[in-house]
Amino acid sequence: MPPGYGSLPKRTVRQVNPAYERISSWISSVGAAVAINDLVGHGRSDGLCLVDTRTDEVVVTYAPTAPQADRFTPFTLRPDPLVLDSTMAPMGCAPGDFTGSGRTDLLVYYWGRTPIIFRNNGSAGLSAASYTPVEVIPSGSVSGRYNGELWNTNAISIADFDGDGHPDLIVGNYFPNSGVLDPNGHPDVVMNDSMSNARNAAGERVLRWTNNDAAGNPVYVEDKDAIPVDDRTGWTLALGAADLTGDLRPALYVANDFGHDHLLYNQSTPGHIKFSTATGSRDWTTPKSFVLGQDSFKGMGVDFVDMYGRGKFDMVVSNITAPWGLLESNFVWRNDAATVADMRRELADGRAPFSQHAQELGLAWTGWCWDVKAADLRNSGTLDVLQTTGFVQGGNAADRWAWLQELATANDVLLHAPELWPRVTPGDDLSGRDTMALYAKGGGGKYVDITRQAGTGAELPSRGVAIGDTTGTGVLDFAVARQWGAPEFFANRSPDLGHSLSLRLYRPAADRNSLGQPAYNAIVTVRTADGRTMRNQLDGGSGHSGKRSFDVHFGLGAETAPVTAEIDWLDLSGGRHHQSLQLSPGTHALMLADTATEIAKEATAP
Repeated sequence: MPPGYGSLPKRTVRQVNPAYERISSWISSVGAAVAINDLVGHGRSDGLCLVDTRTDEVVVTYAPTAPQADRFTPFTLRPDPLVLDSTMAPMGCAPGDFTGSGRTDLLVYYWGRTPIIFRNNGSAGLSAASYTPVEVIPSGSVSGRYNGELWNTNAISIADFDGDGHPDLIVGNYFPNSGVLDPNGHPDVVMNDSMSNARNAAGERVLRWTNNDAAGNPVYVEDKDAIPVDDRTGWTLALGAADLTGDLRPALYVANDFGHDHLLYNQSTPGHIKFSTATGSRDWTTPKSFVLGQDSFKGMGVDFVDMYGRGKFDMVVSNITAPWGLLESNFVWRNDAATVADMRRELADGRAPFSQHAQELGLAWTGWCWDVKAADLRNSGTLDVLQTTGFVQGGNAADRWAWLQELATANDVLLHAPELWPRVTPGDDLSGRDTMALYAKGGGGKYVDITRQAGTGAELPSRGVAIGDTTGTGVLDFAVARQWGAPEFFANRSPDLGHSLSLRLYRPAADRNSLGQPAYNAIVTVRTADGRTMRNQLDGGSGHSGKRSFDVHFGLGAETAPVTAEIDWLDLSGGRHHQSLQLSPGTHALMLADTATEIAKEATAP
């Protein structure tokens, strides 16, 4: 952490709007975030961006596994001269290249204001001075006062949604625009108007990149009608994006608290972002909440991954699954389309060909769940699943589940009024001693939670989880953000690791001294000599408050022979490209222009 950070005052609850005072711990239950990425520009994902709720600081530091060449004096990000006052708090940090420079910027999103991009200005070394703060939505702030909209953002998805070769932003907001954290604010704030189908939140805002201005800052416009109006006002906690249809235009999964999640089919064209909603179908054996888009659960996290090793994306979604509390179910939405052409036809007709299989995989019930990420931590050829958990930690005798259950059975007409909610203040406990989950596949194809055996089972509320190859060796480590606790880094010391294929995918960048800019939307399908097929993507930023690195990673198990890697990508003008390469196990850096060309290893090592 930065020098002197340990002496800063640490809090365990936020100041809140007077109308929320009796549920201040509930309002203070989110915000801990973590991202892993290549911040220095040496080709290793060993930089960290943290949001620490104890101080409301955004900390930039390095992984404990980083070599000396990638280390720097840790620092905090401040947006001066942009306004950030005591009624605002950071909720997440998303690395990305928003200008095409080839340098990694940091997008920070908040409660109480619109997001800020800290643009990497290319100054020598890495310090707070390396970043120039830029408003994503110009606020017209004057005389030290913020005059912009009071967004309360909990999630962001970064991808090239319109296919023009540049990353766009979809912002998932939670509370309606209001002074949630203003202790002197108007008591006109609200809670959700339903426990199962709430639609009175701020929901999604779609920001399309248009150009870089004369100062080199990205300029966005809002496509206000990009998402159907009935499906863009949920209480969003997580967003995920991936190409389901083979056209390199990512679909969007919206995970909403208190009600329906949504799968949005991407019908965008360059210069215009547009989605339509697709829902699943129900037969007489399917519970209503196991129909995609019709659930009444509490969507908390989402990840697009190839769970079954079939070369197509499925979705893993977190919900609240607390035994003797609120026992919903996590989701594993299995992709049931035979081909991408079939998927395209189904989504275009408003149908989502997915079925729910969490229980048969052993992933249905974990606790009060948040972020979720799947990755092959042992390079075995099988994905593992990380899931963060826990809500509010209080005294052992202060369990408030009975009160919450009473609220959950109340008439929806009462829910929007904060004064009618049961008290949740410091000392009260709701699933406060859940341990995060680390699922590995056991016998019979079912997953088993091995977090206590792996040493990751602290009884502390956790929020964001970020995964990355921090050593450049093809082995994945991860970091966890704790709500009102110190963040943690877990270095992978697993025995008997298998082989892996780890790809760093770049496109040409404006800064010729950089390795390149991340190849947003790139998809890789790997076929091994022993007949396996696996798919992964460069994830620009999905989930709740954890952001994985841009590494595209495949565990190969005992396989040592070259594999076939089929790569699909967009160039900087939005043109589509496909190439098949034979790649040996190991780490490869590829430049994706008109063709895919391997970058010399010497160029990616300091």
